[in-house]
Amino acid sequence: MNPTRVLIAGIGNIFLGDDAFGVEVAQRLLLRPQRDDVKVVDFGIRGLDLTYALLDGCDAAILIDAVGRGEKPGTLYVLEPRLDSKSGGAGATPMIEAHSMDPAKVLRTVTALGGRLNRVLVVGCEPSPPPEDDDMRMGLSPPVEAALEEAVALVESLVNRMLDSGTAHTLDLNPPPSTDAAAHQEEPQHAKAQSFA
Repeated sequence: MNPTRVLIAGIGNIFLGDDAFGVEVAQRLLLRPQRDDVKVVDFGIRGLDLTYALLDGCDAAILIDAVGRGEKPGTLYVLEPRLDSKSGGAGATPMIEAHSMDPAKVLRTVTALGGRLNRVLVVGCEPSPPPEDDDMRMGLSPPVEAALEEAVALVESLVNRMLDSGTAHTLDLNPPPSTDAAAHQEEPQHAKAQSFA
């Protein structure tokens, strides 16, 4: 069995509507054939398990999660968090709760414990505003549901580009414009490549 080079992590709470986006994408990816050096895991809200998985050794990770950045619901993002320990502030290693998920805290913990990843990307989806009178709700909103298959294609495209180039740490998120139709299909038209601290 080949070692895991890319970990794909679905994140989210299925009882909080669009927060289940990452879980739903991971479930779809689990039904599709993957390369031997790619591992797909539905982590849900198990932050401690994700921390251990990232510490266990992989070249790169793609975290899939609902991410609110003020765009139209269903908009997909490719984000790149900073992995240096300074980005989380000085002090003790963050405490990870076994049954909650804060991806930023997980990454700070991995860095503080000496974990090394060449690349971490977040594939996010803009959620719909939650109903004011409904704290717990099952199922995705129509715009987020409609973005699932596009998100699956986006994740698979990123994984293939990472592994085919042999350099997971130098993936270009913003390739130059191309007239090749296949190149345009590689990224969804409304996916936004961004970075954040």
